[in-house]
Amino acid sequence: MSTALRIAHGTFGRVALLDMDCSLVRHAHPHCHVLLKVEGADTQFSVGDSVCSLTDTTAVLVDGWQPHAYVHDPSRPRTLILALYVEPQWLKEFRPGWAASGAPGFFGQPSGEVSPRIRRLTMDLATDMMMRPECVASHETLLSDLMIAVIERFTPWRTFPASIREMNISSSDWRIRKAAEAMRATAGTTTNIDQFAKGAGLSRAHFFRLFESSIGVPPKVYLNVVRIEHAVDAVLHQDVAVNEISERLGFAEPAHFTRFFRNHAGVGPREFRNVSRLAS
Repeated sequence: MSTALRIAHGTFGRVALLDMDCSLVRHAHPHCHVLLKVEGADTQFSVGDSVCSLTDTTAVLVDGWQPHAYVHDPSRPRTLILALYVEPQWLKEFRPGWAASGAPGFFGQPSGEVSPRIRRLTMDLATDMMMRPECVASHETLLSDLMIAVIERFTPWRTFPASIREMNISSSDWRIRKAAEAMRATAGTTTNIDQFAKGAGLSRAHFFRLFESSIGVPPKVYLNVVRIEHAVDAVLHQDVAVNEISERLGFAEPAHFTRFFRNHAGVGPREFRNVSRLAS
């Protein structure tokens, strides 16, 4: 079973140091998502239609809202992964155009060869999280340096203003915006896709096609993103029982919620909360 060794969180988003030996379901994030190997076996992720290796010399790069999955080979040893879930608004503080990190096409490719500097910063951040879990300000400084190095190496950042305009155009269908707003308003507790299609005045088939072309993911994946982000926020920031979070998000049984959380985050909600509190 996978284990979370450290979890840091703040205005930057979150950073997880995960000891992985279980696959994750196909999912997405509203963040700029970067996966870097720390040690252990080489492994791989599926990103969109590509299968991308994660090694000492290659990173996996996932655009905001891009479907991806962790593909673990059970015959191979575990992999220690530094997973970055970075908020586009935080990156915007470095360069206004970096707000495009939440848009499709931010990374030119879903994987790339890491530079010696990126490798060194990866190891520095992982080591600092392990040795000084409470020093979130130090983690954020290292993360800043790491993300700047990643963006400068792997993105066509000089064209980002155009990417922002394209992002606004691609999500311009008001019916899909209304449906997405409704999904967020219910925190993903309403899982009947037909209800959202009906609310948008579209047939189910047309709704699925238009939703994916506008948002970049199918409506079911979008609902799961909304649900897991609400779950992570509650686990991190609210002093309520996991069973209460499960009920609030519409799960029939706490065990179903735990399985959903583990399939998306790599570990269960209680472990996620306990490890994140090491940074308090």
